Amino acid sequence: MLKEKIRQLASQLQTETVANRRHLHAHPELSFKEYNTAAFVAEKLQALHIPFQPMANTGIVALVKGDKPGSDRVVALRADIDALPITELNDVAYKSQNSGVMHACGHDVHTSSLLTTAAILNSLKADFSGTIKFIFQPAEELVPGGASIMIKEGVLENPRPLSILGQHTMPELPAGKVGFRGGRYMASNDEIFITVKGKGGHGAMPHLGIDPVVIACHMVIALQQIVSRRANVMSPSVLSFGRMIANGASNVIPDEVRLEGTFRSLDEQWRKEAHDKIRKMAVTLAESMEGSCDIEIRKGYPVLINEDKLTAATRAHAIDFLGEDNVLDLDIWMAAEDFAYYSQVADACFYRLGVRNEEKGIISGLHTATFDADDHALETGAGLMAYLALKTLDQD
Repeated sequence: MLKEKIRQLASQLQTETVANRRHLHAHPELSFKEYNTAAFVAEKLQALHIPFQPMANTGIVALVKGDKPGSDRVVALRADIDALPITELNDVAYKSQNSGVMHACGHDVHTSSLLTTAAILNSLKADFSGTIKFIFQPAEELVPGGASIMIKEGVLENPRPLSILGQHTMPELPAGKVGFRGGRYMASNDEIFITVKGKGGHGAMPHLGIDPVVIACHMVIALQQIVSRRANVMSPSVLSFGRMIANGASNVIPDEVRLEGTFRSLDEQWRKEAHDKIRKMAVTLAESMEGSCDIEIRKGYPVLINEDKLTAATRAHAIDFLGEDNVLDLDIWMAAEDFAYYSQVADACFYRLGVRNEEKGIISGLHTATFDADDHALETGAGLMAYLALKTLDQD
């Protein structure tokens, strides 16, 4: 059976998969600067005699065509390759060697797993017809996102896939398990920058100035009402401010205050409306307190939508490959992902790969300095994606 062949190959290649992941983890690179990572991926593909081409400066797209005749169907598989500006605190042999840079989101897991998936499918070309497209994408962590650039450069053309699959590590889920959700799954992500302007002066004589600190504090509280009182309660959205810079002193009121935050939504129409409401409230509130403000909202990634039919079928195939106990249903996730761009132009399924192992102390969350992944997750990720690719080819 093809399923057993894939399982056997994933097991046989596990040592190499782990070695690849540890190399990538030890040599992380930031978004749009993944030159050595791209070179590493290219070297591995060359060794497998898999044709590929560079895209988006540090991205790579590769193709494996089945030897069976009669099909021009195409399925795309995606992994992201960039790391985060985090200083790693793990005490492991494969700890990051690049100061202040770390694979704290599991992109090293995604990349090494997809390389093994490519190796598996390349060795099984005699068993299928159609084409698998492998996308090694840069800069998921930085707006405008590598996905948007690769799409503009034609990654989903020549040949055009009918569907695209992606996986993402999930430290809340034990290694060996995966999770799915159809429909709206991940939120849009927009950055908000507000400069509140007043008139600074001596802290002992606030009546002679216009205090932008007080205005900014009122603004942060007031803007929360856009989510709590204007948003549809059946469609989650989030407005958070994580940075406030009031560069005065204990006895100095500054002339201006800088606010930086994020707005996230699962509804594109509400997203647009909320932007207008945020701008209007910020400006009018500042003016009502005799100040003023400049506001900029930088649009980030859109809502990620998993096509229902594809996701249901993919979930069923995962049960077939891993067993029903190892496939779970997920709730919405208010984080954002540039995989969402792919979901706008092709049927997409973005699922989660468990990497947790409590016995080994692998329990830290994404984007933390102690994030890690259990090795077992690599075998699951590589084998499952190979199986899903072939089953999706048959379906399409």
